[in-house]
Amino acid sequence: MSEDILNKMDGNNQTVVSEFILQGLVNSKNIQVLFFVILLMLYLLIMSGNTVILILVSTDRHLLSPMYFLLANLSFTDMWLSSNTTPKMIIDFLRENKTISFAGCMFQVFFTHCIASGEMVLLVVMAYDRYVAICKPLQYITIMNLKRCTVLVLTSWTIGFIHGISHLVEVVQLPFCGPKEIDNFFCDTPLLIKLACIDSHDLNTSMNVECGVVAVTCFILLIISYTNILITVFQNSKAGASKAMSTCSAHITVVMIFFLPCIFIYVWPLRILWLDKFFAVFYSVCTPLLNPAIYTLRNKEMKNAMKRFNGKYLGLKVNS
Repeated sequence: MSEDILNKMDGNNQTVVSEFILQGLVNSKNIQVLFFVILLMLYLLIMSGNTVILILVSTDRHLLSPMYFLLANLSFTDMWLSSNTTPKMIIDFLRENKTISFAGCMFQVFFTHCIASGEMVLLVVMAYDRYVAICKPLQYITIMNLKRCTVLVLTSWTIGFIHGISHLVEVVQLPFCGPKEIDNFFCDTPLLIKLACIDSHDLNTSMNVECGVVAVTCFILLIISYTNILITVFQNSKAGASKAMSTCSAHITVVMIFFLPCIFIYVWPLRILWLDKFFAVFYSVCTPLLNPAIYTLRNKEMKNAMKRFNGKYLGLKVNS
């Protein structure tokens, strides 16, 4: 793909930019070292936490339900979401020359939008799974079978791929003939549009509309799903209302943490530089870190699976 991209750029009459310069998060050396330590630790926690979930779901026969199948896919997606930009950002804290090749920049653009939009759809699928389990329990096994879950997960990745390709096609055709400094720690569509030697108003509008269709639609579907869940629970069981409220509030927290930065970066940009950087870090580090905590540590079955895993593979005593 990278050779095709470069060949396409060679065909334009504009100067080909072979690399971009990333300005990063901060300029202070001391703060960069501090951020390096903090973000490295958080990235290791992200990878280890989500890896634990994948191992538990794939090895424990008690976690064969659709909910845990979808949770494992969410963890897999989160690992990719964080790995797309975080390792580069961490390494750049120790480098004077924070550059990224043109092809590397294009890959970041593609995977940023591919993974993010795919995860949005996957969160909707997970909300739908909970809706069927709570609102239509007698039909749950029929509706949410393994085949349908697999189709829904593949659909989320297909939508993500199409969304990522559309952004890549938009960006790769831009004429870059001058500035190449990106005032952030990664390449993204709005940042690259600013560097293009064209009037970017129409392109910015097109990008905002495209992102809005995916983000706002998924966000509305999520709110509808969780609203129906809470209404059903409150109507049928007061005893289960508090538990459902606790579970849904945790899931809604993940949704808000994931969607709000995306909305303020792409759909309704505030155009405040430091805030955009904060949202970008929050979106690529905090969300993948919080998902294992919220979906796993609050889940009794996952805790029991961890105990069984410790007893079986690590030889640790399992407390009942």
